[in-house]
Amino acid sequence: MAGLFSGSPKHEAPEPLEGPVVATVVGGTVLWFVLFLVQLPFYGWFDDHGHAWWVWTCLAGGGLGLIGIWYVRRREAALQRARVLPPQDPAPPLV
Repeated sequence: MAGLFSGSPKHEAPEPLEGPVVATVVGGTVLWFVLFLVQLPFYGWFDDHGHAWWVWTCLAGGGLGLIGIWYVRRREAALQRARVLPPQDPAPPLV
């Protein structure tokens, strides 16, 4: 097992996939919250059958999705700024 990760890769890594990342994360987050709200009226049944964690998993997914939305929006803004602004040379060190 030690040799499994040693050595150089056999081929180049693929380019990262780009697409509607913000819309995808927002859609997934909305789906998690909808699943939470749909299951909430049946919480007693879930709890009686030992499946209350299903409800809380959906809430956690929605909460993590909010963090994801914040992250991908900042990423998209940074990529947009990088496309608009030309690269700048670093300032010379102060001596």
